[in-house]
Amino acid sequence: MKQIVLAITGASGAVYAQRLAEGVLAAGAQLHLVASPHGRRVLADELDLRHFDAESFLPGAAGHTTVYSYHDIGARIASGSFRTDGMVLCPCSSNTLAAVAGGLADNLITRAALVTLKEARRLILVPRETPLSQIEIANLLRVSQAGGVVCPACPGFYMRPASIADLVDFVVGRVLDLLDLRHELPVRWNPHPQRTDDTAP
Repeated sequence: MKQIVLAITGASGAVYAQRLAEGVLAAGAQLHLVASPHGRRVLADELDLRHFDAESFLPGAAGHTTVYSYHDIGARIASGSFRTDGMVLCPCSSNTLAAVAGGLADNLITRAALVTLKEARRLILVPRETPLSQIEIANLLRVSQAGGVVCPACPGFYMRPASIADLVDFVVGRVLDLLDLRHELPVRWNPHPQRTDDTAP
């Protein structure tokens, strides 16, 4: 069974985290879940989740989800000896991005992220902030150079989305691909045969 860590931080886009958790569990993986205080605020503001536990976050998740305290630096996901198959910061706030880029490990999220990098495991950051300052761009580059994967919450439109849920599923599907988890979300490009009147002269 794959072990996936999902960290929720204080950026808008809580629905991405919830849908991603659903996809991880649907793929048969074990979920390790932690949210920052600001992440919990966003969950309350955007999803009306006033209490953060596995079942409140995602009904039916309790049996295959472990929830950790943001302040528990001694949790097992903070140790490189605990083997995981990847960690996702979704959504990833600019503050958390800066901490990871700077090598700060003063809470469980940043500690687990840095452990993921040092163990050469897959670390995926899903920033949603826009526009980006040069500071944030530099921090994203630094994390990428350290081995992390930057996957902005930028949905594609070639699947012709008809709802917000479709847009969310596109981003989540791409993250699940990066985790090498099977899913049926609509992200696969399958071009139609080119019409003759579209052919260049």
